[in-house]
Amino acid sequence: MWKRMMMIVAVCLLAACGKTIPDAKNWPVADFTFVDQSGKPFGLRDLKGKVWVADFIFTNCETVCPPMTAHMAKLKEKAEEKGLDVEFVSFSVDPEVDTPEKLEAYAKQFTDDLSNWHLLTGYSLAEISELAQKSFKTIVQKPANDDQVIHGTSFYLVGPDGKVAQTYNGVENVPYDTILEHIEILQSSR
Repeated sequence: MWKRMMMIVAVCLLAACGKTIPDAKNWPVADFTFVDQSGKPFGLRDLKGKVWVADFIFTNCETVCPPMTAHMAKLKEKAEEKGLDVEFVSFSVDPEVDTPEKLEAYAKQFTDDLSNWHLLTGYSLAEISELAQKSFKTIVQKPANDDQVIHGTSFYLVGPDGKVAQTYNGVENVPYDTILEHIEILQSSR
């Protein structure tokens, strides 16, 4: 009887000690509604209650965006293999150039399935700069007379509560397993 009682107490204690994401950011994402690669409105309301991964890219990028987008596609594939329900959002940092059609053509170089990947445009550079800075604590800046844009290279994991939970390197040594584990933690907290 004593062993049985201790076993029940131990199981209850372990269940109460749910996993959490270390050093969670808890940065609220400001409301937004933009246009995705299919030309349809897409915004924070469409992500309510969902776990999602975001990044900042542009189609004319000559340096970090192609590897970031390839890594996002690989993360998407790994999440699907694990049966995880997660959305992916890529904000264009060059909205004057990146039309929905350009974003779709760009993404199709990395994956054929865009059903849960939304590449967004339809805003001004000032709007995306403000969203990036206030919600994701990163920079978006376009130098004068240059077609390249300065932007952050992180992946941002956002929980069902609409807050950035964690950031990860999106260019090299992407911690896929850690991100997937953190997605599972956020999904179990719904």
